[in-house]
Amino acid sequence: MGEGLALLLSGKLAIVGLWFLAFFVGERLRPAALPPPSLAPGRGTPASRRLLRNGGLWVINSALSPLLILPLTIWASSQSLDWRPAWWSGWGGLLFDILLLDFLIYWWHRANHEIPFLWRFHEVHHRDQFLDATSALRFHLGELLLSGTARAAVIWLLGFPLASILVFESLVLMAAIFHHSNLRLSPAIERQLSRLFITPAIHWLHHHARRADTDSNYGTILAVWDSLFGSRNQNSKRLDMPIGVEGRRDLPLFKLLLLPFRGSRQGLHTRARFNR
Repeated sequence: MGEGLALLLSGKLAIVGLWFLAFFVGERLRPAALPPPSLAPGRGTPASRRLLRNGGLWVINSALSPLLILPLTIWASSQSLDWRPAWWSGWGGLLFDILLLDFLIYWWHRANHEIPFLWRFHEVHHRDQFLDATSALRFHLGELLLSGTARAAVIWLLGFPLASILVFESLVLMAAIFHHSNLRLSPAIERQLSRLFITPAIHWLHHHARRADTDSNYGTILAVWDSLFGSRNQNSKRLDMPIGVEGRRDLPLFKLLLLPFRGSRQGLHTRARFNR
């Protein structure tokens, strides 16, 4: 691994780590919503088991992703088609890369809800029955491998430089931590932010345990894509909304790892689309 790449990865880890810590602490000092009674905090309670479950998925991904996904990303970037025009470089090129990648990740996220095979893996993320910063780290390794493979194909075709990918990944992680967080924001601040960015109020609806709401609000960083492509949910966040997958409960870590391979009835049929 080159010195420049190691520096970029270290910077990404430090920035995202501090960002996560700030929200993890902040949402406990200033929570927007209290967890449901079934997830009341305390040692040995379902709430602590939930944190261990989310943390376990993160540990597995953190251990295996550098061995599987990072080499694939580096290879795709080094072997990518060299056709990018001169204007698609520098700071302007980086901003264009971020915009294009955010557009593409919108469609990938939407596909994870509309294609049954992809939903089998993405359902693990949605089984979480409460939202906080740890929810942003809760993904099945299979989903990361699928998204990493799709991303490698895009990198190869469009010639994204590795620096753009790492910057975008950092922004995606920071955005996910923010919009999954349970940090209480003033309505005025959240209203202004939601004009441009995905906020907790927007993403809360995406995790509502009602399929018509779950299949909406697919944006990751920018809120514009949902408005442009008819997936923006006009309902308002309510703190009493149940979180999770409609008709399903959360599972222990081992069962979550096996979930995509169990032929879940919910994952086998076509996902209902957002009823506009």
